[in-house]
Amino acid sequence: MAVDELIPPRVTASEEAPYAMSFAELGLSEKVLTAVTAAGYSTPTPIQAQAIPHVLARKDVLGIAQTGTGKTAAFTLPMLTILETGRARARMPRTLILEPTRELAAQVEENFTRYGVNQKLSVALLIGGVSFGDQDAKITRGVDVLIATPGRLLDHVERGKLLLTGVELLVIDEADRMLDMGFIPDIERICKLVPFTRQTLFFTATMPPEITRISEQFLHNPVRVEVSRPATAATTITQRLIASNPQDFEKRETLRRLIKGATDLQNAIVFCNRKRDVATLHKSLQKHGFPAVALHGDMDQYARMAALESFRTGENPILVASDVAARGLDIPAVSHVFNFDVPTHAEDYVHRIGRTGRAGREGASFTIVTRHDDKLVAAIEKLTGQSIAFEGPGLDALPPGEPREERRGRRDDKRSGSSRGRSERGRGRGDRPQRGHAEAEPLPTPEAAEAPRDAVRRQRPRDEAEPVRPGAPEREVRRRHRDDDDGPQVKGLGDHVPAFLLRPARIG
Repeated sequence: MAVDELIPPRVTASEEAPYAMSFAELGLSEKVLTAVTAAGYSTPTPIQAQAIPHVLARKDVLGIAQTGTGKTAAFTLPMLTILETGRARARMPRTLILEPTRELAAQVEENFTRYGVNQKLSVALLIGGVSFGDQDAKITRGVDVLIATPGRLLDHVERGKLLLTGVELLVIDEADRMLDMGFIPDIERICKLVPFTRQTLFFTATMPPEITRISEQFLHNPVRVEVSRPATAATTITQRLIASNPQDFEKRETLRRLIKGATDLQNAIVFCNRKRDVATLHKSLQKHGFPAVALHGDMDQYARMAALESFRTGENPILVASDVAARGLDIPAVSHVFNFDVPTHAEDYVHRIGRTGRAGREGASFTIVTRHDDKLVAAIEKLTGQSIAFEGPGLDALPPGEPREERRGRRDDKRSGSSRGRSERGRGRGDRPQRGHAEAEPLPTPEAAEAPRDAVRRQRPRDEAEPVRPGAPEREVRRRHRDDDDGPQVKGLGDHVPAFLLRPARIG
């Protein structure tokens, strides 16, 4: 085998890719072209122009593009053309599309409904929050396109209601989001249930090492389509940082000031890191007269769809959301994005602000930054390769905050003081040292001979600890030496540390 056969062919924006061509030149069927024209589109985006011919040629495709570039249509349109021939069988879908969230899955279904209006194709949506019975009925009749989230799909497979042995084309969309949400083991399991000879389309916005490993495992000689540098923001977005004190009430006041001061604001998405903060901020905005609606993962499906619909129609032009709304939602007219919290992962910043400035429109993003967010902002600037300027005074203009070291020392003093108080109160009752109170003293003196044995043992150096008596039970040996492990140091959780472990502690 030649060396060049081992390297996947790459198509990038620097090559002579036919960006100015029309949809009619991509090889789509007449029915699909008619639907695309009726939807008002005539020129494909770069990712569509490069990916569609390879999909129609039945090649595996690895698509890398920033959010808002039209990745959904890049696989929806050629799939509709391919599915014009053939027929679905009961419980055996012909194609499978995996999405990380319910909203993205429902949005893909809307694309099939819009562009497949001239075709008689059956589409089924398998997501949580919907009755199993209705979904089972659709699967039993046979579906051409199955759109699902990994968890609900495996639920149907385990119930024996679904067979994946007839899947001809598999689409894994928003793969990096799948990684963040912990769906990679489910993806690996699903890929083992579909035929080995399938065609696979793999779309992602970023390529962390784990995604690279997965793509190499499930794609066969793929064509790599990359229209922009991974993890870059659109040039149509104006990005600004806003300095604020870390107290939540001051950050809420800063956000209200920003919303009121935005003269060209049509609608906006406000992102929070935690679902609890979404609910709190939503109530605060409503209390101050702002027409806002909330969206986070703990809401049921009906409430989530109702919130999105009220935001799309303009009934509530402010959407307070967690990162569940940061990926792939097609709301093209969002004018502003406000980050109430700086995202703990830099990639999430790119996806958040990507909700605005879509389809060539101008957009604006404002990120509220406190003194504790300096490292997070530095990570974002390193990832995007550009510096983000402050709107108005920077962090240096804020009143000097208490250094973290001093706050930590004060906290430790407070804890140790309370321990001393409990110890002194205990001695007042019986003049006996408390069990949980370790004093910094040398080896016990004869006067301390009356102290409990465990307190004396804790004061001895490790190399002078009591020997284990011969014939001691195994549990006593483990208990006596459980602190003597000098093995390798734990390296932590890797690159994907849970967000709550990265949050700075707020004292007071």
